[in-house]
Amino acid sequence: MSLHDDAVLVLKGYEDQPELGGLYLDHLAAHPDAMWKSCGAGHLTASALVIDPERGRVLLTLHKKLGMWLQMGGHCEPGDTSLERAALREAAEESGIEGLTLLAGGPVQLDRHAIPAPCHWHLDVQYAALAPSGAVEAISEESLDLRWFSYEEAAAVADDSVVRLVERSRAALRRRERDGG
Repeated sequence: MSLHDDAVLVLKGYEDQPELGGLYLDHLAAHPDAMWKSCGAGHLTASALVIDPERGRVLLTLHKKLGMWLQMGGHCEPGDTSLERAALREAAEESGIEGLTLLAGGPVQLDRHAIPAPCHWHLDVQYAALAPSGAVEAISEESLDLRWFSYEEAAAVADDSVVRLVERSRAALRRRERDGG
């Protein structure tokens, strides 16, 4: 299965943001190259919020180009076989943490945001990645800084999209705990 086909299946199964999910699916239908940075009309990206649920904190990166505290993530690459694997790869590369696992249940949130030309949009598919106990982060060349923030501190330093991602990730964690997973 191609990465494009995987994205279609993931988005068809994602029910939380139907209007935005429909926009993503329409974009994929109209653009066979929608998974790649070269798609000038916009492209899908994959990201993951790294969470340490034992300590009630999230790891954010100070993005080198944007100067903003964000979750780990970025462009899909030819070797990526699924959106989940792309998100996990990006999270591991940017956090330096080995042994991350994605929170089951698929994406936590979709976020469409404008980016500078020549492309126009990132259509981000956002997951939550759980850090193993005792995880040690290591800054990558893509970051100015890498730092753990309590859930409350993250809300004070990050933009609305990241704040919503933290809230949705925490809700998904609570559902997992309630359901015994």
